[in-house]
Amino acid sequence: MRVNSNQNGMSTINESEVEKEWKVKASLMARDTFNPIRDILETMDITPHPDKKMISLSIGDPTVFGNLKPSSVITEAVIESITSGKNNGYGPSTGFEPAREAVAKYLSVPDGEVTKDDIILCSGCSCALDIVISALANRGQNILVPRPGFPLYTTLAVGLGINTKEYNLLPDQDWEVDIEHMDSLIDENTAAIVVNSPSNPCGNVFSPAHLRQILAVAELHKIPIIADEIYENFVFPGSGIYVPMASLTDTVPILSVGGLTKRFLIPGWRMGWIAIYDKQNIFAAEVRKGLMCMSQRIIGSNTLIQGALPTILQKTPKEFFSSAINLVHKNAKLAHKKLRGIPGLLPVMPSAAMYMMVKVDMERFPLFQHDLQFVERLVSEQSVFCLPGKCFNYPNYFRIVLTVPMELLSEACDRMNQFCLTHLICPPPSRMVSSMIDQSTLYATYGKAPGMFVDNPHADNWHSTWALAVSLAQAMQNNRRMSMSNNSDDDDEPGSDKRVRKLSTNRYDHSQNLQRIHRRNSLSRET
Repeated sequence: MRVNSNQNGMSTINESEVEKEWKVKASLMARDTFNPIRDILETMDITPHPDKKMISLSIGDPTVFGNLKPSSVITEAVIESITSGKNNGYGPSTGFEPAREAVAKYLSVPDGEVTKDDIILCSGCSCALDIVISALANRGQNILVPRPGFPLYTTLAVGLGINTKEYNLLPDQDWEVDIEHMDSLIDENTAAIVVNSPSNPCGNVFSPAHLRQILAVAELHKIPIIADEIYENFVFPGSGIYVPMASLTDTVPILSVGGLTKRFLIPGWRMGWIAIYDKQNIFAAEVRKGLMCMSQRIIGSNTLIQGALPTILQKTPKEFFSSAINLVHKNAKLAHKKLRGIPGLLPVMPSAAMYMMVKVDMERFPLFQHDLQFVERLVSEQSVFCLPGKCFNYPNYFRIVLTVPMELLSEACDRMNQFCLTHLICPPPSRMVSSMIDQSTLYATYGKAPGMFVDNPHADNWHSTWALAVSLAQAMQNNRRMSMSNNSDDDDEPGSDKRVRKLSTNRYDHSQNLQRIHRRNSLSRET
């Protein structure tokens, strides 16, 4: 069918031709964009137990339970911004000058100073991340992101045709970066390294020394850093300090992103920022202009909050911050104490932010093939919802949020204990472990029948002792293999019998240590 015009200017329709069909497709960017968390959760069966109220430990919104509220200084500043009538219109795409000046003053530290001209205000920290990734990387290039890490990095990058390469964080080293692994991932197409400290989901904060190690990699390869510092200063007492990454270097250019979301407990107000740290003017040629151009895509952030920003940043009392941190810290200690007493779970104590990662010893729960099934059944049987580790591309873990009221968190941990006791299968000990620890003392004393867990264990640290035995056995076995390999060519040399005796002595020492641990645990139960 075609529409034609006749000599009189009238339109006529030719119906002899085949009628076209509607073919409206989504853009490549839309089709390539996905959120790993949403993608995974939509495939899960999240149906709570009908007789138990749901306790959600999955939502990273500190305000959802109502126990953490913004300071009255913050709310009054916004009310004043509204009633003044001065902040109802559009502002500059990078933000009002007084607001940018306030952010620059708030962020500046010795060796890490910025001015208002280094600040771009954004619609939340996620918008800031979108702008900096878009400004630094092209389609076909890659950025390095942490694993486990915030999945939005991948969501934003992949939609733009930018690849992500994941460098490992080490749970047994307080989630520090595997520096060698990070270095090995960099190639000629690497456009930036994303560093998140304090971290979501791990709840750790990098020391200045470790941050310098990361900076050394960036300096070597001449790769800029995107510092996700949305949890700045949210560090537990006695657990280290937060140091802005940019204050530790004179050479590596850094784009730091942050905002009011977490520390000020107002995630829905959508106020974030980009801070440009560039002492060598490396960004001057193109990147600064690129950031300004990208900021024009949103025509500026919320002007009402911009009007309140100077007051919020300058006058929010220190007691407000310390109160929120202390509440989350108490929750972290409670959860860690309870969860480490649950067989099959190994929590990693956080030092910052609002989260805790918990390892699930899946071999002890053979009923479940992976952490998704574990979490699904935890919901259906106990109405406790944790975010599975697969959401962070880190299977056999789950993440819990620590901002819930303490009584709910305690109940959730108790329900997890009941769930794990129901489904735990305790495998028989290996021959190596059996040779080190008498089954009658460890296997029976701690309340297990052959292959099954029965009732409650008599000691809340039995599985820690068990894990220690297994770890030592594996270490000894590995050492023995290495020693045999090293000595295979010179068994006949003088002194080889000394090495055998030394290995035997070490084995004896490990066994004695385990026996002492067991005796100490037995005494503590008796007293």
